[in-house]
Amino acid sequence: MRLVRTLIHEDDRDGVVDVLESENIDYIVYREASGRSDLFVVEFPIPEQAVEIVFEKFDAAGHDEHAFTVVSDATSALSENMGEVEERFVVGEEEDSSIAVEELRSQALSLLPDAFTFYTLTALSAIVATAGLLLDAPALVVGSMVIAPLVGSALTASVGTVLTEREMILEGFKTQLLGLGLAILGSAAFGLALKSGVLLPPSLRPSTTAQIAQRISPGLLSLVIGVCAGAAGAVGIATGISAALVGVMIAAALIPAAAAVGIGIVWGQPSIALGAFVLLVVNAASIHVSGVAVFWYLGYRPDAWDADDLFANVSLRRFGSSIAVAVALLVLFAAAGGVLSTHIGFERDANVAVEETLDRGGYEDLELVGVQAGFNPGPPFAESQAVTVTVRTPADETYPDLSRRIRDRITSKTDREPTVTVEFVDSQRFPPETQRDSQSRVAAPAGTTAGAPRVAAG
Repeated sequence: MRLVRTLIHEDDRDGVVDVLESENIDYIVYREASGRSDLFVVEFPIPEQAVEIVFEKFDAAGHDEHAFTVVSDATSALSENMGEVEERFVVGEEEDSSIAVEELRSQALSLLPDAFTFYTLTALSAIVATAGLLLDAPALVVGSMVIAPLVGSALTASVGTVLTEREMILEGFKTQLLGLGLAILGSAAFGLALKSGVLLPPSLRPSTTAQIAQRISPGLLSLVIGVCAGAAGAVGIATGISAALVGVMIAAALIPAAAAVGIGIVWGQPSIALGAFVLLVVNAASIHVSGVAVFWYLGYRPDAWDADDLFANVSLRRFGSSIAVAVALLVLFAAAGGVLSTHIGFERDANVAVEETLDRGGYEDLELVGVQAGFNPGPPFAESQAVTVTVRTPADETYPDLSRRIRDRITSKTDREPTVTVEFVDSQRFPPETQRDSQSRVAAPAGTTAGAPRVAAG
């Protein structure tokens, strides 16, 4: 529920009153307290879904609500016609859950915390994410998302773009770029402190940590995460859902990737740093694009938008800021998308090559567990290309040529010669009583499993 107070001139009084009465909205009118006899204040409660509709009709009646209008929250409102108004706008034929343009603008700006709070929480979230990635602890990674304050900058930029608010666009992108840069630096500084202080085991290899490996090999699903995060954020702010809920989703697409970039820099592994950076760029851009698309779908337009003359809207003078953002995003997507598509193609071919190799004679007892293709967009990073294949194999069986055969098959399909590592996970199986007689070899007692995986490289 919203309580609207708007200052009107005596000449606009009849038009404003006619709008409210035609919508069956209860209102009060009283003279403005400064002593001017030609100014009045109109006050009325309405559901938040009706604010935009009423303002549009005020414009059509000649009253500019931008002159002086205050929209505030109201716990409840009791009036003669409120039940009928709520029936129409909340659950009836005029139902619309999105808030007014003015409220959307103020909501987005209110999500931007002060500089000290923003940068402090961003640095802390990056440190927690770094610890979670290195310890392979999903709970810590999720915790870093909860305290990250990145939702405000992302949604402010999206709202500014769709409304052509130059100041909002600049503030949103500036805050987001500085925040992500600080997250990378914070992660690198924390990682360097851990590494220099010998607080981590010397044998730690970040590329083999599951939480890091998930963020250094961007693929199509990574793009989906960014798109969904931006869409969820836009729907959340446009419908008044708590920003804390959608903020976690946006942070999930950004903070772990930024922390992985810092880890890759400190450990001197370009494949980690570059892969995570591409993921970060793709997610940040897709959040913005999907956010703008959802706002547009919900009906938000710039103040100067002319629905009757679409060509008039393509004007640098009127919409130069939004056009500049669109061009920048196209360039960004073209660059990051080219790198991403190269990696997706290699990853697909590597998976096919592994499956074809295992389908050949001599590997019937092997069960493919997973294939991890290290990020590599091509030269000059060809030397860092790596493919890790994990297979489950019967206990005490060896396959010394498997890594070489997989490498040869991948090379024939991709024209690249990667380093292939095969991890063998020993397994034992104890069949039911009725099947024991048909087994050529009986496994160890039920419940036993082998130790660490055996590794072969090629």
